[in-house]
Amino acid sequence: MEAAVRGLRAGCQRLRYGAGSERKWSLQSKQTSFRFCSTGMTLDNINKPAIDRIIRVDHAGEYGANRIYAGQMAVLGRTTVGPVIQQMWDQEKDHLKKFNELMVTFRVRPTILLPFWNVAGFALGAGTALLGKEGAMACTVAVEESISDHYNSQIRTLMEEDPEKYKELLQIIKKFRDDELEHHDVGLDHNAELAPAYSLLKTAIQIGCKAAIFLSERI
Repeated sequence: MEAAVRGLRAGCQRLRYGAGSERKWSLQSKQTSFRFCSTGMTLDNINKPAIDRIIRVDHAGEYGANRIYAGQMAVLGRTTVGPVIQQMWDQEKDHLKKFNELMVTFRVRPTILLPFWNVAGFALGAGTALLGKEGAMACTVAVEESISDHYNSQIRTLMEEDPEKYKELLQIIKKFRDDELEHHDVGLDHNAELAPAYSLLKTAIQIGCKAAIFLSERI
């Protein structure tokens, strides 16, 4: 571990004080090991348990969201709403890719429940899509509202702890929160509230989301 930390610090120095003393760090850098060097954020100066929980549950959430959209596309992919679902799914793929990178950067183990979320997410997406496009959009509204609320809670936690140290992580979470809110609004615009038993369906899905968040943070 100490050798890894020394390597991370050395990488930060090379990026900060390399040729021409030009700072080369970028949020889009492919060198994920050095992604947070600009704020001096290293494995030994962060609240590791808190960051582990945040990244683990967010990775699980984005994984589950991908499986939900995969299930919806399996049923509705060739309908008029297919391109709308695909566009939201593409954004979720980007989210999952980023959290896959963060899992490596911060050496966070994934939740052991991923195989379950794999099946449950697809079943939820396909099952609500079988109710029609309104059912699929009701699912989107319920899930994205839950995820955006959870992201807001994480933003508050990181802001209270050290907004400068966690600046890049906050930027990522805020960007993804805004994407989820956009998906929520897309669902409403596509008649989510006309789904059969909309209020009951939304409540049931959000109870499931809260349980998934609780479990994925911890195991």
